[in-house]
This record gives sequence, structure tokens and C-alpha cells, in this order.
Amino acid sequence: MSGAAIVLMWEARAVEGRGGELLEWARARSAELSREPARRELLRAPQDRVLMMTWWPDASYGDDLPELPEPDAGLITRAVHRWRFEAVG
Repeated sequence: MSGAAIVLMWEARAVEGRGGELLEWARARSAELSREPARRELLRAPQDRVLMMTWWPDASYGDDLPELPEPDAGLITRAVHRWRFEAVG
């Protein structure tokens, strides 16, 4: 897999009632990525879940791409879930 856009997905679930805080944390951390993605989307869902998607055109599946770190353990209910996809047009 090479030459296509790679999409990174990062999803975390906040401690109950702290979804807004996690959303703002993710927004701030996404502004600090070492490189700027071509596109980024920040989404929220029930149960205080936050999802960040970043698009990296012309990247290869195994490339070292900037991702959001793990939030402090006191802010989340479980480890962050991460997925990497190749856009297929």
C-alpha cells in the first residue's frame, strides 16, 4: 500500500460528564501535531466519546505519522483506540 491517502482514526471515551473536557483536550493536542494533516475532523458521540480523524495524502500505510497521544488516565475510561486506513476513492 503506497501513494494513497492514509487516514488515522483516534477514539477515546471520557469519564462520565467530562466529554467536553476531552473534546477540548483533543482539539488542543491536534494543534500541536509535528506536521499538519491535509484534513482533520473532530467528532463527538454519546457516552462522552471523542473521535479525531486525520488525512495524510501520498503517505504509505506503514509511515510514521503524527498521532494524538493518550490523555491522562483520569480523563478517560479505557485506553485510546487507534485505527489506520487507506483511502480507496
